Amino acid sequence: MVDFVLVVVVLVPVFLGVLQVALVLFVRNTLTAAASEGARYAATLDRDPAAGAARTRAQIRGVLAGRYAHDVTAHETTIDGAPAVEVTVHVVVPALGIGGPGVVLDVSGHAIEEQP
Repeated sequence: MVDFVLVVVVLVPVFLGVLQVALVLFVRNTLTAAASEGARYAATLDRDPAAGAARTRAQIRGVLAGRYAHDVTAHETTIDGAPAVEVTVHVVVPALGIGGPGVVLDVSGHAIEEQP
């Protein structure tokens, strides 16, 4: 019985740590894809950055909880001298998704604007 307790004391924190890393990576990859999609959408002809931010929020709400879609910003910028759109998402991923100290993520997507 003592051996079981010693093994569990070591394995449970390792298992929970792996779950936390998997959660953070899933959220980061999802947010990055949504920000990139929003930037590409806003960069199309006759669209403004606000449309890209709205598209990003919709993408995030479709996959993750709505709380991750609150802090989305989009603005025009330049990339190597070309006009572009940048969409940025700022979120805090809670520990194991339920609370505690969170992991702060700032992700962004860029796209060159279409020219007529």
